[in-house]
Amino acid sequence: MRGDGARAWLDEGLKLLAEQGAPAVTLERLCERMGMSKGAFYHHFGSMPKFRTRLLAHFEAEYTTAIIDAVEGAGGLTARERLERVVAEAVKDTGPGLEIAMRAWAKQDPEAAAVQERVDATRIGYLRGLCEEAGHATPSRMATLLYLALIGGAHLMPPLPPAEMREMYGVLLPLLD
Repeated sequence: MRGDGARAWLDEGLKLLAEQGAPAVTLERLCERMGMSKGAFYHHFGSMPKFRTRLLAHFEAEYTTAIIDAVEGAGGLTARERLERVVAEAVKDTGPGLEIAMRAWAKQDPEAAAVQERVDATRIGYLRGLCEEAGHATPSRMATLLYLALIGGAHLMPPLPPAEMREMYGVLLPLLD
């Protein structure tokens, strides 16, 4: 795979992370998968630790910030509609591999742990705000329940497929009423 720019390297890093876990995200594997030289890698990142830091930031931006921004950018949606939209985004067909790999990485690496903690807090905080706006009696508990369903569904063996996750949220979301 050939790719230009730092984003292509970061996207490939997330794919490799999801497929094989953090220990597999090595300079050699990245270069092989990208069809690029080590020099091209160093041009963008300077070192593997700098790449890992940017990879964590890329994960947070793409799988948390961008999703929230897209839901909020839709405009004119009620809190319930935004909840439904964020749930739909969360259970897209990307599969659970990346989320599981990030959590495993966070158990082994303090920098990854700090990012995962921030991601979890941001996601739950966003859900809590929507649950509160939707008038749920216990928005913090409902937000946590919605998030735990996503995490738990990914960790089942085999993981719940997106269609089953959507059905599960079809049962949970009416609890907001």
